[in-house]
Amino acid sequence: MKYILAIAIALLCFSCISIKADVTTETTNTDDSTSLAEAGIRLVMEAQEIAWNNHDLEGFMQGYWKSDSLKFYGSRGLTYGWDQTLANYKKGYPTKAESGTLHFVINDISKIEGDNYWVMGEYHLKRQAGDANGVFMIIFKKIDGEWKIVADMSC
Repeated sequence: MKYILAIAIALLCFSCISIKADVTTETTNTDDSTSLAEAGIRLVMEAQEIAWNNHDLEGFMQGYWKSDSLKFYGSRGLTYGWDQTLANYKKGYPTKAESGTLHFVINDISKIEGDNYWVMGEYHLKRQAGDANGVFMIIFKKIDGEWKIVADMSC
């Protein structure tokens, strides 16, 4: 009887260790995928800074989902679509003096679900026309293997 009890306890201990190892591996994979997503999102935003600072508004817009379903909410209200968002940027920042030098400060990147993340941060524009600063919350989604902004609220 003592022998059977000892075997049962040993099996129970080994099965708990095995379960714990599986959970740890799964958590590590999730952490790795989140880290990769954050790195990809940061790369998109770095490319946007570079394009903006070269007054390349079309290049800046490459970080956005090229769709009529893109949503941008700013001081002028809600704008739908990639083309209209680009037109608004061109109207608001027609020259390098107005667009200036952009710097993003990313305060948080959090997974919503699946391949959807929100990014909360600040933007800082140094420019001849007067500096401009504000905050944003943008939603990134992985579309066709690329991270794209599908919604942007900046003020």
